[in-house]
Amino acid sequence: MRITTTDTAYHLDSGHYRLTVSRTDPSAELEGWLTLSLVASVSTRSDRDETYETLPPVLAERGDVAVFDFPQRSTAWEAKTVRLTCTPETIALEVRVEGDGVIGDVTLLGGRAVLNTRAAGTFRSAVHARGVFNPTPTHPVHVVRPVSAPLALTVIGDASPGRLHAVFSPPPLALAFSKEEPDGGATSVPDGPWLGASVRAGIADMTFTELRYEPLDGGALLRLDYECQTAVSGAWTSPAVVFRAASSPWEAISHHREDLVEHGLAPRGPAGERHDWWSGTIFCGWGAQCARADGRSPVELSRQDLYDAWLARLEEHGVVPATIVIDDRWQLTYGNLEPDPDKWPGLREWIADRHARGQRVLLWWRAWSPDGLPAEECVTDAAGRAVAADPSNPAYRRRIGEIMRRLLGDLDADGFKIDFTQWFPSGSHLKAYGSTWGFSLLHELLGTMYAAAKRVKPDALMITHTPHPAFGDVSDMIRLNDVLELDARGEPVPAVDQLRFRHAVAVHAMPEHLVDTDQWPMPSRADWLAYARAQPSLGVPALYYVESIDNTGEPITGDDLRQVAAWWRR
Repeated sequence: MRITTTDTAYHLDSGHYRLTVSRTDPSAELEGWLTLSLVASVSTRSDRDETYETLPPVLAERGDVAVFDFPQRSTAWEAKTVRLTCTPETIALEVRVEGDGVIGDVTLLGGRAVLNTRAAGTFRSAVHARGVFNPTPTHPVHVVRPVSAPLALTVIGDASPGRLHAVFSPPPLALAFSKEEPDGGATSVPDGPWLGASVRAGIADMTFTELRYEPLDGGALLRLDYECQTAVSGAWTSPAVVFRAASSPWEAISHHREDLVEHGLAPRGPAGERHDWWSGTIFCGWGAQCARADGRSPVELSRQDLYDAWLARLEEHGVVPATIVIDDRWQLTYGNLEPDPDKWPGLREWIADRHARGQRVLLWWRAWSPDGLPAEECVTDAAGRAVAADPSNPAYRRRIGEIMRRLLGDLDADGFKIDFTQWFPSGSHLKAYGSTWGFSLLHELLGTMYAAAKRVKPDALMITHTPHPAFGDVSDMIRLNDVLELDARGEPVPAVDQLRFRHAVAVHAMPEHLVDTDQWPMPSRADWLAYARAQPSLGVPALYYVESIDNTGEPITGDDLRQVAAWWRR
């Protein structure tokens, strides 16, 4: 690391990047990529944080590490300092505050200020790149978008407008910037070079619900939303945004994982042993339920007799899945998970019969659902009504243990497909038993389920759609989740292209985990066949369709099923 000092700036040349840190204003120029605004805001429930004076940076050199502290006077805190930590390969930016408050949101790479020049308002970093890579699936499908387009990495979402961006919940918190204009297809990725921008934080510090990239008129900042659920007493330091050069966005995701692992903030792999049967082909009945629905709700068709018929048809044509997922809704209530005796009159015996055939059985679990739970075990709203199950509550954690003993012990099921982690109970007015929130509370939910399941059945398989490296210890397999439809121009996006994109994200974020390739919904029979052919090379194949495609009504022939069986035997 070579540092040259002038009256107005520090000039760093690390061999991997060049950075000019101003000595006269809160900014730094990362050559070719960004002009970093070193203003930050940490607003609270009661105070909007605005900087009203910035002081010259203080440089401390520690071997091959250079640390620049930018003290700032704040309207909300007794003290505030933005810190740049420069190593030969990385630049990390964070903000530290001192005082007391409940954090609302945090902005990095910009914030509200009255600068020493008397310029006032919201300041942002200048972005010299042309494209930004988004690691989470969205609708419209838009993997690399112009830097002028916003994005959110979050644990909150559904299919409503502006909310279909939590298919991975959470995704890796790693953006990547490209110097090339994104002008290819919806899942195309330009050649390098790239600049990765990832969030360095462990579970304990991930009490925010989402990271938003907010561009405007050539500038941008990052916003972390804490929803007034994180209290500070004394001092608090934000997660760091880490910049590092990369040859591709995939390498940027790998760097993100490596950074977390090296700092002790993420596990290297799953918490326990991988069992051979986990890698076997999967049949999930949801697609078949949807195809049979014909105006009814598909959840009415999670029935023992239908699953028997579908599995018999598959076996007749050479498809014998190693694992069967009984999907929504086999249970009377989502929250307490008792089998519905009308739909599954002999579930224990049915599972035993499948075991005798050499097959395993997973049960679908809707995360967060308060259905069937007492309000005192739930996150509640301002009226005291149950919004979501509360994993910070000891009573609910005990209930999870009882459910696991009942389903994995008494029924002898083999694990769970955990869905709807994106239905996080978001809101500053909501009340939980404990103090965790955001990504941290979701990890607490999955961690409670994971530990309770493994106590009952050590080889229980836990499937989630959470490809963030810090969630590696609460999942055995990462599901690529529901396929989307259209790009930003309203054109169809081939399902198999989405499969390849999602697989690349998952294996670079969590390379030691198995991947459930999913298979629903399919826009056509042709898309389904192309998807099925690609699945064995991209993870564990999962079959959702037996009789027809739900979106088109096209029939699935015996020859189709025999072809799938042949592809999956190779």
